[in-house]
Amino acid sequence: MTDATPGPVRRSDATKATILAAARAQFAASGYQSTTIRSVATAAGIDPSMVMRYFGNKEGLFAAAADFDLRLPDLAGVPRAGLGPALVSHFLDRWEGDETLMALLRTASTNEAAAARMQTLFATQMAPLIARLSGDARAGAAARAGLIASQVLGLALCRYVLKLPPVVALKRAEIVRRIGATVQSYLFDA
Repeated sequence: MTDATPGPVRRSDATKATILAAARAQFAASGYQSTTIRSVATAAGIDPSMVMRYFGNKEGLFAAAADFDLRLPDLAGVPRAGLGPALVSHFLDRWEGDETLMALLRTASTNEAAAARMQTLFATQMAPLIARLSGDARAGAAARAGLIASQVLGLALCRYVLKLPPVVALKRAEIVRRIGATVQSYLFDA
C-alpha cells in the first residue's frame, strides 16, 4: 500500500509542474487578460478540468505561476562603488532568464492582484537588502527600494515588453553603467 502512494503523488507533482510551466509561458507571452484556462491546458497537453482541479480558477493559477523569488545576490564582497551596477546586472539576468517575472510585470499593469504581488515582492525582498547595503533605517530603505524598483521595472518595461528600439539597442555594459549610476545614487544619495 505504501508503494502505491508515491506514484500518483509524483504524477500529480509532474502534472502541476507542467501546468505551471505552460501558465508562465502563456502569461508572459499574452498577459493576464488574454491567457485562458483553456489555452494553458492546451499548451500543457491536458484537459482544462485538470487546471481547475489543481488551481481552482485563473486567479489561483496566476498566483501559483507568479510565485517568484528575485534571487537577490549576496553583495558582501562587492565594493561600495559597484553596488548599483551589480544590482542592475543582476536584474538584467533575472529579466532575461525567467519569464515569470516578465509575466508578473505585464499583468501588474492591468490586474490589481498582480500589482499587489509585485509590490509585496519588492517590499519583502528588496527593501531588506537595501537596508543592509545603505545602512538606512527601514522607512528610508523602503523609499530607496521603491526608487530602485522604478528604475529596474521601467527598464524591463521599455526593453522587454514595449521593446523601444533605442532601449533594446543599448549594449548591456552601457545599461549597467548608466542605470547602475542612478541606482547607486538611490542607494547612497550620491
